[in-house]
Amino acid sequence: MLNKGMSKSEIERELKGKGDFIQIDYLNRFIAQKPPLHEKKFAFMKLIEIYETKKMFNDVAKIYSNLVILATSPQERIDSLIKETKAHIQGGRFDEGDMVMRRAMDEVTIVRKADIYEDIKNFYKKQAEIFEKEAKRNHAIKIYEKLLSMKITEQERNEVKGKLLSLYDQLGKFRESSALDRRR
Repeated sequence: MLNKGMSKSEIERELKGKGDFIQIDYLNRFIAQKPPLHEKKFAFMKLIEIYETKKMFNDVAKIYSNLVILATSPQERIDSLIKETKAHIQGGRFDEGDMVMRRAMDEVTIVRKADIYEDIKNFYKKQAEIFEKEAKRNHAIKIYEKLLSMKITEQERNEVKGKLLSLYDQLGKFRESSALDRRR
């Protein structure tokens, strides 16, 4: 069992050899003990590792939300907000991701806003490609449809439409395919 005041190496030693869900339980109980800030952040990072391997992205987003609150610098806060946005995207919660992205953009300069937007847009593209490779076509379609609603260049828009048409055809969504083809 994890106790307040344990070092990082002691925490890792205690968790070693335990199943993922036992580790999650131990870490959550440890966090509930209100340990010092550095220990709490460490425990949150260990939880993130576990949740990411289990593809529990909504839980990852919740943890990053907690890390935003615990951030000690503006840059750390922005980084956590961006990571929370990406976790929401991976979990398919685009509206929540948009809200968090806007929060991050409210706290930075105009130049940095453009960088954040570009980073998130590229993350959407990468995630769609991952879903395509994993044969999760419906998930990929949702992301490509989301990309069409974003500010993207005409070339990017045409690429996205081409991928969408291909996915619609693969899934037999001929109505959506013809509607998109007409708008092209």
